[in-house]
Amino acid sequence: MEFFSNKVLNTIVNKQLQVEATNFNKVAYFCVYKFPVVIESLPIKNGKPFPTIYYLTCPYLIRKISKLEEKGYIKYFEGKIEKDEDFKKKLFLAHQEIIRRRDGFFEKYQELSKYTEWRKKLLEVGTGGIKDWTKVKCLHLHTADYLAGVENPIGEEVMKLIGEINCGDKYCKKFLGV
Repeated sequence: MEFFSNKVLNTIVNKQLQVEATNFNKVAYFCVYKFPVVIESLPIKNGKPFPTIYYLTCPYLIRKISKLEEKGYIKYFEGKIEKDEDFKKKLFLAHQEIIRRRDGFFEKYQELSKYTEWRKKLLEVGTGGIKDWTKVKCLHLHTADYLAGVENPIGEEVMKLIGEINCGDKYCKKFLGV
């Protein structure tokens, strides 16, 4: 579903994030306006481990999710992990899926094969480098995973809380310079 060239996608993603995404691999999820919402990142960035393979780039969703965090939803989900065994099991499966996907990059991309030490370390952490899977680092991570096709129960619930996934004003169009 590529609408823009790779060069234009890189420009849009860099402007969305306000930094250069040097380990940007591809867009994992687009909005209805065909702008990047979630990117897939390689697990090595500038020679160091980068455990977040799905990164939320959409300014609209970033704002909406940040508001949920401000309202205490990180603590809410940590409580849910503690009390709801089914939810906890689904979340742990999501972390394991991320580890499998992330590790797959080392097989798929020859340039990553030299990072065997980092590869081993990345097998020890879940999404976003989370070591204690009963804790929630941020809601953005889990939502990005969910939108990229990982059955992440936190991301799924966040999307239900947000309701409307797409901005109403084609906000990212301004990054095209037109």
